[in-house]
This record gives sequence, structure tokens and C-alpha cells, in this order.
Amino acid sequence: MSKPAVAIVGRPNVGKSTLFNALAGEKISIVKDTPGVTRDRIYADVTWLDKEFTMIDTGGIEPDSKDVILSQMREQAQIAIETADVILFMTDVRQGLVDADSKVADMLRRSGKPVVLVVNKVDNFDKYMADVYEFYNLGIGDPIPISAASRLGLGDMLEVIAEHFPQADAGEEEDDRPRIAIVGKPNVGKSSIINRLLGENRVIVSDVAGTTRDAIDTEIVHNGKEYIFIDTAGLRRKSRIKEELERYSIIRTVTAVERSDVVLMVIDATEGVTEQDAKIAGIAHERGKGVIIVVNKWDAIEKNDRTMREYEGNIRQVLSYMPYAEIMYVSARTGQRLNKLYDMIDMVIENQTLRVATGVLNEIMTEAVALQQPPSDKGKRLKLYYITQVSVKPPTFVIFVNDKELMHFSYTRYLENKIREAFGFRGTSLKFFIRERKEKEQ
Repeated sequence: MSKPAVAIVGRPNVGKSTLFNALAGEKISIVKDTPGVTRDRIYADVTWLDKEFTMIDTGGIEPDSKDVILSQMREQAQIAIETADVILFMTDVRQGLVDADSKVADMLRRSGKPVVLVVNKVDNFDKYMADVYEFYNLGIGDPIPISAASRLGLGDMLEVIAEHFPQADAGEEEDDRPRIAIVGKPNVGKSSIINRLLGENRVIVSDVAGTTRDAIDTEIVHNGKEYIFIDTAGLRRKSRIKEELERYSIIRTVTAVERSDVVLMVIDATEGVTEQDAKIAGIAHERGKGVIIVVNKWDAIEKNDRTMREYEGNIRQVLSYMPYAEIMYVSARTGQRLNKLYDMIDMVIENQTLRVATGVLNEIMTEAVALQQPPSDKGKRLKLYYITQVSVKPPTFVIFVNDKELMHFSYTRYLENKIREAFGFRGTSLKFFIRERKEKEQ
């Protein structure tokens, strides 16, 4: 089951970013150099007690005109309604209840989604509680007083949010059909690929005003096997600001990737791989999904005997953080190679769920250590005691060592390469956790 999504909605300057950073903790600063979109602070993974969820900041621009603020808030609310399991509606006790709050509250109430009403900047409960009660007038439940800056009341707020998380029902757990998210920039041919796979040119995206779904699920049966394709092409809203459009499409991508097993990252062959492609692919990489890079419109490229090699070199360079990703060259217009996609998807899923016996892993590690000595620092050498696989999707390994500080990133990468040499693991990332164990525990 994928992690629930919680979206923060509210007027400018009510403290959305402060709360976002308080919940995301220092993760934001730690991951700012990793590929993907985390540095844009659009989403963050939050763990509270035994609960994990994805927090989405619907923020964006903060215009001056009151009319623009209201339309901006409606836009944010619409995005939250479409993509989130729980909506966190933030207000400000100092500014009090304003007209825009009431209008957005009406919209959220009609959505049928769970809404948690939060009143921020309550630094002193005795002083401000009387003002908090005013927010009952919004008619969307009990207002929860918090101070994001002082981190007051966050536990109570998280408890209420967690009560609304969808429960895994037995039926859902049994649905083991592969789920494939098709992601990429607008107009690279995501819907065309699905239509071609369906074998019928049916309209997947609805253009009715105001109905923009975050992702459309399509069932496709191929050789008697069912696949669920999640199309993120639902973005049809006209946006005045390009960054805003990009931000919203990335939010949609995050929620679609979260629900998938394998991600098809579609690139336009005529444009080549771009920075935005790297951003979108980074989401799948961070979440440990299987990844297939699908280069569409390959029929439109003039080719010689070096074209494919040069093209692949360029992709590998821009997406250097995911060398494991498979690459396919297709054409949605002519149907070229599209049927081979299913074999590739099956292969990647098999690798995502592959388990390696502990004995075999330790043999590989022992051999790797003999070939290349572990690093040392100030006379102390890294010792590797033991490796074991603890989970799949993605395959995750724990390595026990004498000193975590000595386990350099490059040595972990070296061990990963040795494991890949032995077992392939094509199309899937591998995760490694390093644990310390004192020598006397051996």
C-alpha cells in the first residue's frame, strides 16, 4: 500500500512553509543535493511514530491582489482535493478569520475529503484560545491550535491527521497486478502510448472545466496478464505561470509514482533529455521504484550507425544517478517496439522482488573485500562483518560494520556493483543501510 498524501492549503503568510519544514525536519537540507525535486520543497516524506506519509506543499506564488489570492487558494485547494488523502487547511490566529478562508472551506467541505483545520501562530494557548474558537464558524470541524515556529501542538495535529489515513483492506492487499506509472513532461506522448497499448484511441483525459484528475488508471490485458497503467497526463488547467504548472504536474507525478511498482519515464526523442526530465526521474529514484526510460517519437529522428549509442550516452550523463534504469526507443505513432514494453516491465518487476540468500550475499562481500581493501582513517580500518537482504521493492540490504563513519559512499557503491554483477537487478535501484556492531558482539 502506498504512503498517504497530506496536502497543506492556506493563504500566504499563514506559516505553511514553516510547518512543512518543521515536519520534514532536517531532511530538506540533507537531501537538497540529491537528484529529483526535493530541493524545490514541493514534497517531503514524514515519519511520525509508526506512521509514514508524504507531505505536499501546494504553496507557489504569493500575489498581492486579494482576488488573485483567492483564485490562487482555490487552485491550491483543487490540487489538494485531487491528489491528497488528507487536506491540512491552515489559518492564522493573528489575522483572524477572513473571507477567503470561508470560501475555500466551502470548497473543501464539498470535496468529501477529510479536512484537518489548523490554526497557526498560537504561541500562548491561554492568550489565544478565545480567538481560536472563532474558526468553528468555518464549519469543517474542530480547529487545532498549533505554533509551527515554536513546534507547539504538532503531536495533537498529527494524531488527528493519522486518524484519517486510509486503512488497508484485505481486498487491496490481494491486488497484485503490476502498477505502472507513466510520467514525463507535458506533450511527450504519455497518453498516446497508453492509447496505442489499448489498441483503441479512446479519450483518457477529460476536458470538462474544473475536472482535472491527478492520474487516470487504465487496465490493459496483454497475453492474459493484467496491468494497471497510471497516466499522469491529467494536467489540462491553463496556468498563467509556467513554474506553477510545473509545480502542479510534479505534485501529480509524486502521487502517481507513490502508487506504482514500475515507472515509465517518457522522453521526447526530438527534444532530448532535459533538466525537467532529470527532476521527474529523480522522484522515482528517491522512492526506489523500477525505472524504464522510454524514448518516444524515435521514428522522427534521422539516424546513422552511431545515433542510438550517442543518445544513450547523453541520457546516462544527465541521469547519472540512476545507471540501473533500462532504456527503450519507441514510437507511439507507429507502434514501433511498444509490445516489447511488457517484457521489460515483467523483467523489472522480477528484479524489484528478487531475494538473494544471505549465504550467497556474504560470499560476494568476502570476495569483494579480498579484491579491494576497505578504506581506513587514522590507522583504523573498516571491517565488514555481515550482509543480509531485509526487504524487496526495492531490494534493501543491511551491512554490519565496525564503524559507520569509515563506510564511505564509494565503497558502498563498489559493493552494489559487485552484487549487480552477480544478480543483474536491472531496472531497479538498490538500497543499503549501514549498521554498527561492536567486535565483541561477533
